[in-house]
Amino acid sequence: MHISSGGKPLKAIHVLAGILVASLLANIFLIAVFIPSEQVMISQLVDKTNTLGTENMQLHTQLDQENITLQSYASQLSFYRVKPMESAPGTLAPVTYITGFASIQAPAVTQQIVQQNNNGFVTQSLVQNGSMMNISVEIRPGEGRILVQTTPLMGIVFQDAANTAVFVAQNKTGADLSGSDVIFSIEAENKVSSVDGPSAGALMTLVTIAALKNQPVNQNITLTGTIDKDGHVGAIGGVIEKATAAKASGKTTLLLPKENSVLVQYTRKATNYYGFVLIEQVPQQISAQDYIAKNIGINVIFVDNINDVLAAVLKQT
Repeated sequence: MHISSGGKPLKAIHVLAGILVASLLANIFLIAVFIPSEQVMISQLVDKTNTLGTENMQLHTQLDQENITLQSYASQLSFYRVKPMESAPGTLAPVTYITGFASIQAPAVTQQIVQQNNNGFVTQSLVQNGSMMNISVEIRPGEGRILVQTTPLMGIVFQDAANTAVFVAQNKTGADLSGSDVIFSIEAENKVSSVDGPSAGALMTLVTIAALKNQPVNQNITLTGTIDKDGHVGAIGGVIEKATAAKASGKTTLLLPKENSVLVQYTRKATNYYGFVLIEQVPQQISAQDYIAKNIGINVIFVDNINDVLAAVLKQT
């Protein structure tokens, strides 16, 4: 009796041991199968987060550029709504014309959307590159037309900037161009699909004034900036790309709008997240003049209006 009654505890011990072994095997299975799968998912999420951070930075850059362009168009639209005064009816004024020519190289930014496959995720990134264009103006007898030709054909028309440039040039010089045609020629070094047209406004104003006054242009200098009807030089995008292109072309000085005196630089901040590194793009304001001088090696002069531009670029005769 004593022996048979002791068999029950022994049987219970065997049952518990079996349960423990089964539990251990289940834990080993979970560790071997599910945890690596979760680690892969976490790794993918971290990569996706880092990619989204980079895309967000690029979209901010593109948005800033689009805002600058829209502001320029708004300024030009307000100007076009005011029609120039015409000669009084019944009066016949003698037709006079002006001739002239001027040319200068201008920095520009080309933009392209590139698609990439990153760990199964398809991402798009905005790629910006700097390049140089040759912008020239010819003033010859005509009918008061303002014409623009681009080689090769470009995505953004320069006509609005050209109209404003001629308006400002006439106000500055007092010239009457009603008997002349003003023809801008814009030639890019490579095939260009899209260029920020408004940012050439200040430069187009400069070459028009140089042609009207028959003054040579300092070819060691180049500039970028929008222009409004009051002669104000406004902000542009792609400062670093344009400065790099200007330096590579042999220019010694770049004129920038005062509104571009501060750059936003994004620095990488790494955070450890359960063994995975999460990258965050942190914005920081820095001096454009100091950064460009140190990292690109070209002198920067800030300008606020067309008078500042003329003082820096036109050679005294």
